[in-house]
Amino acid sequence: MKIILATNNKNKLREFREILSPMGYDVISQAEAGADIEADETGTTFEENACIKAKAIYDLLHVPVIADDSGLEVDHLNGAPGVYSARYAEPGHRCERVLRELEGVPDDERTARFRCAICFIDEEGNAQFVSGACEGRIGHEKRGENGFGYDPIFLVGERTLAEMSADEKNAISHRGNAIRELTKIL
Repeated sequence: MKIILATNNKNKLREFREILSPMGYDVISQAEAGADIEADETGTTFEENACIKAKAIYDLLHVPVIADDSGLEVDHLNGAPGVYSARYAEPGHRCERVLRELEGVPDDERTARFRCAICFIDEEGNAQFVSGACEGRIGHEKRGENGFGYDPIFLVGERTLAEMSADEKNAISHRGNAIRELTKIL
């Protein structure tokens, strides 16, 4: 089954392919499908933003499409950056902003989670939603070379997501958990 992923983010595309391709799904990016648009993420929840992105591509191409929206929620920051994770600071400075805002905060108050919501729109235009989460805490410095976004500061156990292999990360990540839920409805 061919599915369009409503994203231009090559890292997200790679993660979806790593999990769905072995199950027989051919995941292509919106650019590969000829949809050169960028939907405005004006929602106030991950689900709303995922739906906005999926609907924009579906309305253009009328084929099955999946879209996700995800982000980091830090308890000490009252859930920030949340749905604004991608816009919390300039690219390349998001981790630094979170670390700066948590300076002096003890480890037991650095709890956080990644959340992911996926919207799947089938060929008839029916939308379904799944979600996933990954609990952890924010470290005190960036560590690791793998992953992207906030992965270098997000600890699960004693390692950051950026210190894990792709298979290790996909087995526990918010997106991996949501994609596994997605396969139940595909």
